[in-house]
Amino acid sequence: MPEKDLQKEILELKAQIKHLKKNNLGIVFEEKQEDIVEQCKKNIPVLKEVKKRRTIKNDKLPTNLLIEGDNYHAVSVLNYTHKKSVDVIYIDPPYNTGASDWKYNNDYVDENDAYRHSKWLSMMNNRIKIAKGLLKDDGVLIVTIDKHENATLLMLLAKLFPMHDITTVVVEHNPKGLPSRNFSDSHEYAHFVIPKGLSVVGKNPETKEDTRNLRRAGRASYRSERPTMFYPIYIKDGRVVRIGEVQKDSFHPKKRSSVLESGEIEVWPIDDNGKERRWHFGLDSITDHIDRIEIKEKKGDFQLYVTAVPARYKTVWTGGDLDAGKYGTTLVKNMIGAEFPFPKSLFATARCLETIIYNRKDALVLDFFAGSGTTGHAVLLMNERHGSNHRFILCTNNENQIAEEITYPRIKKVIEGYSNVKGIPANLSYYKTDLVDIEHLHKISDDAKVKITYQAGEMIAVREDTLNEVEKNEWWQIFEGRERMTAIYFKEDKAKLAELITKLEKKDLPVALYIFSWGKNEYKGEYSSANIRVEDIPEPILEVYKELNRL
Repeated sequence: MPEKDLQKEILELKAQIKHLKKNNLGIVFEEKQEDIVEQCKKNIPVLKEVKKRRTIKNDKLPTNLLIEGDNYHAVSVLNYTHKKSVDVIYIDPPYNTGASDWKYNNDYVDENDAYRHSKWLSMMNNRIKIAKGLLKDDGVLIVTIDKHENATLLMLLAKLFPMHDITTVVVEHNPKGLPSRNFSDSHEYAHFVIPKGLSVVGKNPETKEDTRNLRRAGRASYRSERPTMFYPIYIKDGRVVRIGEVQKDSFHPKKRSSVLESGEIEVWPIDDNGKERRWHFGLDSITDHIDRIEIKEKKGDFQLYVTAVPARYKTVWTGGDLDAGKYGTTLVKNMIGAEFPFPKSLFATARCLETIIYNRKDALVLDFFAGSGTTGHAVLLMNERHGSNHRFILCTNNENQIAEEITYPRIKKVIEGYSNVKGIPANLSYYKTDLVDIEHLHKISDDAKVKITYQAGEMIAVREDTLNEVEKNEWWQIFEGRERMTAIYFKEDKAKLAELITKLEKKDLPVALYIFSWGKNEYKGEYSSANIRVEDIPEPILEVYKELNRL
């Protein structure tokens, strides 16, 4: 072997050993080079709107986004437009069953591929590690998966999210079961990745505990067993007005409820047989439940009840609405007249999202394995049910025309209505990812910087949520929306900048003005005014992509 080739092989072996030493997954997988990731070292992803697919039903509602393109490109763009802005990332990645239904570097991966697990993990690792920065500090990642990569996915998530707790929910999505040699598979998994120390999962609004007597019954319910929980509660005019004190053991009230001279009614935890029981809550916590106490009266005798409250979600979900056949495959076919392989149940997806965003205001949900668009459908369904204004961003490629013929038509029908189903008013903008050739990410020429500035306008408009282009010429581009404006000044020559600023100030709206500069923070603040905030371009965009390349 030539000395040059031997030295190269030694260096490669050293690199592999170094990688194995730092790998803390508990398993070792060979990270397979991915063409898409390498491509982003020479090309900058940007966004271009397909305006003919824009759907606007109510100008006062926020706009949802559908991005067509490789999800690595799309998530890279979102690191510039939506950093730390996402409440929930929900993804349903390919399940790697060996059935040749997903590709790696443009080749289908089947069960005979010796590296199919490594390829799958590499693919997931590349995307999740750049997507995690999109989550808010209290944001949650939800990943659904079946048995084929469940164990490896859990270890990957543990590696990428060391400061998070991972809770697994078992979802019975196929009640009939999928026959196999031994067992009939009827479930899949939903992994919730939640920041440690935070309580972000709400109560289940669809389930309720039974209304119960505030007086305890059964085991450990007597006054003698919990004497500090035996005290009077005072009611007047149909509500609780105050809580009494614990009495000495020698004191025994004559009956359950009595009317006092003040007009208050004194109620004790005494059962129908005259036995002294105790309340469900002690003095330290009863005040937290006063608003839930319901008063019932019968022939001058008063009893207290605790009204029903939503229960906590459990970690095993069953029910007919989770059936992926009926509320996934069949639903999609009925909506758009086309088959789509293994879509999620609309209601299973909605339940996953509901656990986190039911009690949040105007949450943002991202799905970068959008497929048939179930996640977007679920967000709009929640908005209809609960009167919320949650938004979604869906990212999918257009392999086999999925984006154009499945995802987009489905969301459009949800908005406009189909068959006998009424539409849900919402707005949708459709974008495609495009690539700007820069030759090398870490050595960008001046010509490439100018090229990026001219091509980044719509991506910047998405960042500022000003999606309507109102003007473009060789000097500038202007967008409006949501009662504010965005402008991009393209040139190093500032001869026309004063004219642009005058034009912007006449609108009397808040403006984000992006000015071309060779460096960073060159003009930031220089041309600012009461209405105008100045930002530099393209260096901040390049910094984002350089950072992603280092991950």
